[in-house]
Amino acid sequence: MTITATAIIIWLIVGAIAGWLAGQIVKGHGFGLVGNIIVGIIGAVIAGWLLPRLGLYIGGDIIGAIINALIGAVILLFLIGLFKRAA
Repeated sequence: MTITATAIIIWLIVGAIAGWLAGQIVKGHGFGLVGNIIVGIIGAVIAGWLLPRLGLYIGGDIIGAIINALIGAVILLFLIGLFKRAA
């Protein structure tokens, strides 16, 4: 499988949108623009792995990808917040 420059740009855009939205939803746990992009991309990977195992399939084009990434990013920010409070 080859990853094109267009695919990387789309991942960054989806990650940025999902990370920003997750930062708005989970107040106080954002990491700034670059950090939120990274959280959004990692969130997309988490959601891509977790949601099918739970029986949730969010299809569609770019909107479905953003929703998937948003769910994963919110989960990730929530978990990070739990670890920050425990430390």
